[in-house]
Amino acid sequence: QGAGESSVSGFDCSGLAMVVYQLNGLDLPRTSAEQWQAGQPIPSRDLRVGDLVFFATRGGKKVSHVGIYTGGDTFLHAPGRGNTIQTASLSSDYFKTRYLGARSYF
Repeated sequence: QGAGESSVSGFDCSGLAMVVYQLNGLDLPRTSAEQWQAGQPIPSRDLRVGDLVFFATRGGKKVSHVGIYTGGDTFLHAPGRGNTIQTASLSSDYFKTRYLGARSYF
């Protein structure tokens, strides 16, 4: 396992998404930018549990963060390697202003 994709050394956001998808029999690219490119774009109103949501957390419009949609305006994400995996709200001030879109892989 590479950096950011281990339950021992910690997950980064895209490593978490990749491992969760692997555990469910689906292959997903390693980086959030590659995951963004590989998925089928879906409007926010059509989000389903398990879809990935993407953010530009470093400014601009470039993908730099990904989470797994869990329903009810929330998503699961790894805020950084070594930090606790947590849930967040899509409508929070922080994530709402950085939201780029969602992708489905089903």
